[in-house]
Amino acid sequence: MSKLPTPHIAATEKDAFAKTVLMPGDPLRAKYIAENFLENAVLVNNTRGVQGYTGYYKGKRVSVMASGMGMPSIGIYSYELFNFYDVDTIIRVGSAGAISPELHLRDVVFGMGACTNSAYADQYRLPGTFAPIADYGTLQNAVKAAERLGVKPYIGNLLSSDTFYDDANSLSEWQKMGVLAIEMECAALYMNASRSGKKALAICTISDCPLSSGEECTALEREQTFNKMIEIALEATE
Repeated sequence: MSKLPTPHIAATEKDAFAKTVLMPGDPLRAKYIAENFLENAVLVNNTRGVQGYTGYYKGKRVSVMASGMGMPSIGIYSYELFNFYDVDTIIRVGSAGAISPELHLRDVVFGMGACTNSAYADQYRLPGTFAPIADYGTLQNAVKAAERLGVKPYIGNLLSSDTFYDDANSLSEWQKMGVLAIEMECAALYMNASRSGKKALAICTISDCPLSSGEECTALEREQTFNKMIEIALEATE
């Protein structure tokens, strides 16, 4: 496929998106980021209500577009951005549930790698198990940005799950392996980046603590109050 727009993104110009795209799951968080952090933001996609904007942050051209929920959804959008819109880097800015007992509500986690219960990698017909990892340079930039902003970085493995309501209830098993938090998109993003020869990083804010306090953020809080994570991602853009 070479013609634009794609089946899921309405932008007709290849350069409608900046080289770096921030990607929250929630379309309303994409709108919030564009309206509160970017200058001269222009709506470049609203197909199926998945809002995408391009603007400027401290003089740097940056885009933000939602991914929706789950690996099939971020798999589609990140693939089209990497392969059809010439995007170089996607930074997921999402929410995650704490697995590690060291994590608390609103802590910021950096996905150095992504474990998964998904069969997403089966499409590549590999003779083994693929280990999805972040781009090291982008991770390094983000950790340095966090430290400048006074935010403690928690760095390690995330678990990308295909299920939100999981009958197996196996989080304690992942905790034994040192996995920090659970979310639903990172592994597919990292695999698409690897296959496309591009860069990706997941930065997540802890929105609930299912194994400890049981605390959780509201939908509105997830949409509008995870500013530390957003600032880190924007400061890490090149």
